[in-house]
Amino acid sequence: MLVHGLWMVGIDMALLRHRLRQCGFRPIQFSYPTIRRNITLNAAALNRCVARINAEIDAQAIHFVGHSLGGLLIRQFLHDFPSQRPGRIVTLGTPHNGSLVARHFNRSSLGRLVLGQSLDHALLGDMPPWDASREIGVIAGTLNLGIGRLVPDLAKPNDGTVSVAETCLNGMTDHIAVHVSHTALLFSTQAAGQTCAFLANGHFDHQA
Repeated sequence: MLVHGLWMVGIDMALLRHRLRQCGFRPIQFSYPTIRRNITLNAAALNRCVARINAEIDAQAIHFVGHSLGGLLIRQFLHDFPSQRPGRIVTLGTPHNGSLVARHFNRSSLGRLVLGQSLDHALLGDMPPWDASREIGVIAGTLNLGIGRLVPDLAKPNDGTVSVAETCLNGMTDHIAVHVSHTALLFSTQAAGQTCAFLANGHFDHQA
């Protein structure tokens, strides 16, 4: 199950879905309103989507892959609806510790309008703690190319939007960085390969 990030609808994950299919997975895209609905309501919608899949597909496991805000939504979903089939999680460029760029936007009325419902209990870092109940692999980018360049305090290394430090999660199973920008994590051959490796084996290929 793929979950897109802020301002997206899922088309941006088409190439990643293709590469996951080549790895032997059956990718399904979940789309949701990123700024018009809060993370709790979106988690409930994701739960309904997963329930339909459970009714239609006899799968031993359902894995989750989330980009940026999508990774936070997956966490909220599993916090609110923990009784799910087994499966691993990969997040790409997800600010698990909150986003400095989002906090910067939150200082102005225009910024709050642009980020909408994605701020509270999500991008601002005030989410429920991760209980480490599942294996979760975290991929970070290190190419500083993005809106974060307008925020001088964004720690380095970063992917132009989210710093590597912001991606770290207490209780994560594995962590790896690739030299691409925040959006390019979705199109990177290396990021896709590492996603496949973690979903298949529970760890990244640090020798690649």
